[in-house]
Amino acid sequence: MIVTGCLGAKGDIVQKAHPSVLAITGPHDPVGVMKAVHRHLPPKPHNPYTDLIGVKLTPRHYAYLKISEGCNHRCTFCIIPSMRGDLVSRPIGEVMREAENLVKAGVKELLVISQDTSAYGVDLKYRTGFSNGRPVKTQMTDLCAELGRLGVWVRLHYVYPYPHVDEVIPLMADGKILPYLDVPFQHASPRILKLMKRPANAEKVLDRLRAWRRICPEITVRSTFIVGFPGETEAEFEELLSFLEEAQLDRVGCFAYSPVQGAKANELDGALPDQVREERRGRFMKAQEKISADRLKRKVGKTIKVIVDEPGVGRSTADAPEIDGVVKFKGGKTGEFVNVHIDRAEAHDLHGRLA
Repeated sequence: MIVTGCLGAKGDIVQKAHPSVLAITGPHDPVGVMKAVHRHLPPKPHNPYTDLIGVKLTPRHYAYLKISEGCNHRCTFCIIPSMRGDLVSRPIGEVMREAENLVKAGVKELLVISQDTSAYGVDLKYRTGFSNGRPVKTQMTDLCAELGRLGVWVRLHYVYPYPHVDEVIPLMADGKILPYLDVPFQHASPRILKLMKRPANAEKVLDRLRAWRRICPEITVRSTFIVGFPGETEAEFEELLSFLEEAQLDRVGCFAYSPVQGAKANELDGALPDQVREERRGRFMKAQEKISADRLKRKVGKTIKVIVDEPGVGRSTADAPEIDGVVKFKGGKTGEFVNVHIDRAEAHDLHGRLA
């Protein structure tokens, strides 16, 4: 096993905890990873045409497409900027070449990721690049339009609710990209959001959600939240629950605040006991479970398109791999698209049969 990522750049933390790990590298070190691979593989004469030169850690039918690294925000609970620096966007021509190569290799779903997807290109002042000879701005909306030409599912993750995000909703309504938006709102209380240094306003968020749903009624909105943030009162937590009820989000993840070493939030007054944080997380997820179940019930009796992850298990346009629910049915081959008639719904998953 080789471990690669942020913790690999922080000394021998991983090695001490797991001495059997073969190698550890920092983030974005493919050379280091491949050196470790070749060091531990049986030696053989080098063949430049067949030797392992890259790795893809997902099944053949979907892949993550990273469009930038780093982040310009300074959220008090996060240490990513201290490790990875400010936003650095990849040139749009380079991103499109990777996307096209993945599709040629059989990928049917591209999951667009970064630390801040909606800020793509801001560091390059939205410089114009080229994709297949066409001039294209290094900007999220233009990138989505280009990816929409590839004829595969395109799913957006980690999107801050900037005003220009509204521009991608018509692309979803037109079927160019998936009607799915992953927006980490984190909280609803103005005071807590300010302490978090998050650029959000609960009332504006609700207005935006209504507008998005008017343009694209099929849109799935997923989000993540933190409960038990230092100083969070019971009233502010209740405010978050009220927001959740009104927002009616489709997919939600929740974390009890964790004091990450080096995060500014650790310096705030009012740290809450573990028991309180976990109790609030439990109440939050119980409230969201009912919302999720109610929204999934609307799909019973409908026939939906599903991508098969393994025989009998697939995902609809509303389901990102590993973090959302699944669609269960009999049959299907890994990587193919099938139509599934939905017979019943649970809190997070759907059950049906091949149409």
